Amino acid sequence: MKGISLIAAVIAAASTLSYSENSLALEQFITIGTGGQTGVYYVAGQSICRFVNRGVGDHGIKCNAPASGGGVANVNGIRSGEYNFGVMQSDHQYKAFYGQAPFATQGKMADIRSVFSLQSEIFTILARKDANIADFDGLKGKRVNIGNPGSGQRDTFEQLIDAKDWNHSVFSLVADLKPAEQAAAMTDNNIDAMSYFVGHPNGAIQEATTTVDAVFVPVTGPIIDALVADKPYFTKTEIPGGMYRGNPDPVPSLGGKAVLSTSTHTDPELVYQLVKSVFDNIDRFKRLHPAFASLNEKEMINAGLTAPLHEGAERYYKERGWL
Repeated sequence: MKGISLIAAVIAAASTLSYSENSLALEQFITIGTGGQTGVYYVAGQSICRFVNRGVGDHGIKCNAPASGGGVANVNGIRSGEYNFGVMQSDHQYKAFYGQAPFATQGKMADIRSVFSLQSEIFTILARKDANIADFDGLKGKRVNIGNPGSGQRDTFEQLIDAKDWNHSVFSLVADLKPAEQAAAMTDNNIDAMSYFVGHPNGAIQEATTTVDAVFVPVTGPIIDALVADKPYFTKTEIPGGMYRGNPDPVPSLGGKAVLSTSTHTDPELVYQLVKSVFDNIDRFKRLHPAFASLNEKEMINAGLTAPLHEGAERYYKERGWL
């Protein structure tokens, strides 16, 4: 009897080990490039992973969304294989697809693909009130943070000053601080103005406007109008009024969409399961950040997408009758 029990125990243990090994073999891992921890990109990546990881028992996919340098860095991360997915501005997806600066050296990224768009984003300039900066041209001679290398705000800032035929010498100081460092630098009077291409409300801007008297700077004028007219990824928009201390009125600027991107090298089943995880829980997803509150499913599969849809995403959208 003891011999039979021992044999049964060995068989059971072997079965458990085999099941465990098969489970491990079925597990797959995906990584989403996001942005700085104070920004909406980071929240977006973490939120997507939250719903993917809830279903790991069904699909075997585990999701991770580390902080990163931002949109440009995420494009490069997808290209290199460091990331399976990345959140980026719609203009960066466009520039990568067509091989335009800052991706001209690497050439066209013909394999980049859209998954869905997220929140609207606004190019935002916030300045200390005592710096007396009334418009974008008022930044001349000031201490300005243009953003860390690899970030969306830096690339857009460079595009704007190039359109104006400026270079860095027009500023008294050019800083390359990360988003999380900007508010403290402004509070400590180390910079006069900070830039951010971001969805609102935003934690770093909330911090800055709470700790120092600061105002948004309009990004307008004939050159800006020409740029928006020429670039399909830019739109005219406004920073909402009354969202931050000391800024009761809307302020005009230019904007675009945040987009989740991947590449043709990503398994269609992984993309399908990620998309399904988000859209099957879209009402919960929209509650995870105020910038997500106005998301609309049918707009998310069209608005701001400047590269073709990935086939795994298409499969889900067709199942839902949206395509």
